[in-house]
Amino acid sequence: MKVLLINGSPRREGNTYLALREIAAELEKQGVDSEIVQIGTKPVRSCIACGQCAARSLGHCIFDDDVCNRVIGQMASCDGLIVGSPVYYGQPNGAVLSLMQRMFYSGGAVFSGKPAAAVAVCRRGGATSAFETMNMAYMMMNMPVVTSQYWNIVYGMDAGQAGLDVEGMQTMRTLAVNMAWLLKKIGSTPERPAYEPWQPMHFIR
Repeated sequence: MKVLLINGSPRREGNTYLALREIAAELEKQGVDSEIVQIGTKPVRSCIACGQCAARSLGHCIFDDDVCNRVIGQMASCDGLIVGSPVYYGQPNGAVLSLMQRMFYSGGAVFSGKPAAAVAVCRRGGATSAFETMNMAYMMMNMPVVTSQYWNIVYGMDAGQAGLDVEGMQTMRTLAVNMAWLLKKIGSTPERPAYEPWQPMHFIR
């Protein structure tokens, strides 16, 4: 079993990385592999609603000049997903949102049904709204949301300060324990539920 962790901070080894590293270390103790992917500092395209990924049944985004398709490819061999993001103005990093929206829409088949969690890292406030924003996407993808002992939030401003948030780091470890537990439970009965055909309703007749 393997979990893909996405570091949504432009800072390679900042506080978001510290939170994800704590999760990765605990996952290893629980017998689950993990990999941390750095979103980087290069631009991440937003979805332009061209619909080409769906029209051509590509399984990936038609634009291949950023990290999106690489993440989709990596997720195909992973069993769980954790996305960490710094909090900017009470919201996740814009690049994280662009990535999540495009990878779920164009490559949704490799994400659907796999356990997922969000991690928000902030100086002081806005973490709960950023945390909720990321979780919204998981719920639309039929991805079981993995919980912890508290909301998955870590506090810290300067690089390294997140490591001083004793409760936050414990919350990350508990999240990892719950992720490993759920993956093992799913692994023992891997059959997916049978769903009704989707019935979209646009409120326009």
